Amino acid sequence: MHYHRAVGQAFSKPVFDPLRLQAATLDVIAGGHASASVLAGLQQQRLSRLIEVAHAGSALYRERLGKNQIRQSDWLKLPPVTRDELMGRFSEWVTDPELDLQALRAFTADPERMGEPWLGKYMVWESSGTSGKPGIFVQDAQALAVYDALEAVRHKPPGRKASMFGAFSPLDMFGLGDRYAMVTATGGHFASICCLDRLRKINPWLEAKSRGFSIQQPTDALVQQLNDYAPMVLATYPSAAAMLAEEAEQGRLRIRPTSIMTGGEMLSAATRARISSAFGAPVRNSYGASEFLPIAWECAHGHLHVNEDWLLLEPVDEQFRPTPPGEFSHTVLLTNLANHVQPLIRYNLGDQISMHRGRCTCGSSLPVIQVQGRGDDTFRVPGLRRGQMVSLLPLALCTVLEEECRVFDFQLEQREPSTLVVRLPLQGPEAAAAIERCRIALEAFALAQGAKPIRVIGEPGCEVPRGRSGKACRVALKTP
Repeated sequence: MHYHRAVGQAFSKPVFDPLRLQAATLDVIAGGHASASVLAGLQQQRLSRLIEVAHAGSALYRERLGKNQIRQSDWLKLPPVTRDELMGRFSEWVTDPELDLQALRAFTADPERMGEPWLGKYMVWESSGTSGKPGIFVQDAQALAVYDALEAVRHKPPGRKASMFGAFSPLDMFGLGDRYAMVTATGGHFASICCLDRLRKINPWLEAKSRGFSIQQPTDALVQQLNDYAPMVLATYPSAAAMLAEEAEQGRLRIRPTSIMTGGEMLSAATRARISSAFGAPVRNSYGASEFLPIAWECAHGHLHVNEDWLLLEPVDEQFRPTPPGEFSHTVLLTNLANHVQPLIRYNLGDQISMHRGRCTCGSSLPVIQVQGRGDDTFRVPGLRRGQMVSLLPLALCTVLEEECRVFDFQLEQREPSTLVVRLPLQGPEAAAAIERCRIALEAFALAQGAKPIRVIGEPGCEVPRGRSGKACRVALKTP
């Protein structure tokens, strides 16, 4: 009874439709146990409807789809779209003419309005801008119901069971009675904090059981706040979780969470092990974006499963040709099957992913991917052969520093063609020892890749820079 009163009181504030949520939850539960052929059928039905809506309501997509609308079988021939292109033609892109980009930018510039609906029927958030200019993303009630259901049923803390007909199933993702802490950027309309604020406004009970903490405040202040709150579920970026793990190892952070939820950045095996060991709790990872929040969820076997019943992912090379399974793509194209107010069809997401062959041993038919991520730069260094340049990939460089050097909080910068700079927050003898380990490992790694000898220098006492969204930029070319 308390739930129904809370929903009735809050319905006019956040975008929430309990009937849509119940239907989406049933769809997600069914999809999670469906065969590959049934999943393909769901995809095609939802893709057909998306193309129909986009052709009817979006001038931009009507232009791309053609006057008579392409056949569904030909949709793979559509040229990919980019964020800059869509934002540059915003009024032609969206299917609701009431959506005005200038007004939406003014709305997202006001931090006091986070979690509020736009026009009483949409949720709006901005992207972090790590791969270009920030985007504005609008979600209708149907898309939000799908995101809520996916989060509640598939992406949830280890050991939690989601209810099929629960009064408000997204609460299951936190665990009844648990205090939930989200450590993220709180100074902008970013998807993670907007969604948390929205859920808190839907139900006052959740407001008392969940809090957002700014990742951009001094570490000492963040540690004190978390100690005072004592969360049972901790959600944040992998780099932030690794930083907090060090605080726990040093005895400054004294929380005892039962589970750690990470996302937004690459999570290596070494980082996962360190976080889990420091807190004595399992780590559950996820993959998402502002364009589609819960792209993939991690099963108990540690594999990321794509929510393929509600989206399409196409790993492609530089010419937008399909990448073979097992190989990392140059980028990935996303088609969001849930959002009809702001259609995304073959959208260049910018991430590098690898699609695995075969079925996961957990039994799910949903495909498994490995994500390298985006936002970090690839270093190009002189090779041993005359005129040759060798690429040092961000994923490989981070793996060397984490697994071989046991360094988790760092920034690596290419200052000159053959000079790399390692910045660490450490100081004194501990920093000197860590820098020496990094120097030896990075020089050996570069030689093994066919590069000429490189020089590695260290800069201790440096904080890792973070963007507006709170994500760490760990591998970067020197800014001019």
